[in-house]
Amino acid sequence: MADSAATRPAATSGRAAPAAPEAVVQLIVFRLGDEDYGIRIEQVKEVTITPEVVRMPKTPPFIKGITNLRGDIIAVVDLEERFQLRPAGRPVPEFSYTLAVEAPDYTLGLIVREVPRPITIPVSAIEPAPEFVQDTGQRDKYLEGIAKLPDGQGVIIVLDMPKLLTPSEIMRLPGQPTASAGRSAAKAEAGDAPSKAH
Repeated sequence: MADSAATRPAATSGRAAPAAPEAVVQLIVFRLGDEDYGIRIEQVKEVTITPEVVRMPKTPPFIKGITNLRGDIIAVVDLEERFQLRPAGRPVPEFSYTLAVEAPDYTLGLIVREVPRPITIPVSAIEPAPEFVQDTGQRDKYLEGIAKLPDGQGVIIVLDMPKLLTPSEIMRLPGQPTASAGRSAAKAEAGDAPSKAH
């Protein structure tokens, strides 16, 4: 019996190790057209009733103007027009909500017509957007993916905030330093161009 202690396997408690908690993501969800869209909550600075919006010249129709949001002047965007879900050129509704959202290079106000709501879902519920969701040549331009809600409650189109506007559209935002941005773009193009022979 001398070898019994050495050869017996270590006793186990019979209980499995607790599973690691599943990673989750919080979204602010809002309605555009007939569909639900969402933005990661860390990209949303605040949600407020839309203040007075002042129209600015020489801006795309979906940029409705600028507003003073707690001392910050930001451009206000109608995503339903941006995504061609409704006709362009509509005035700002008499009553709406604005999401102040932040990207690395700019802050925008997104007009929505219903109260945005927060939800929490597993990160694994967000899947890449299928090709047919976006226009030809526009795949992955502004979507992070499609979130499937549990129990067949529907889907949420998750937007990738930094991709909502093209570089040229960012340069046309009211208050953006278009001149310096234009010079930077010109320098970049010059750097990419082949040098001339002397």
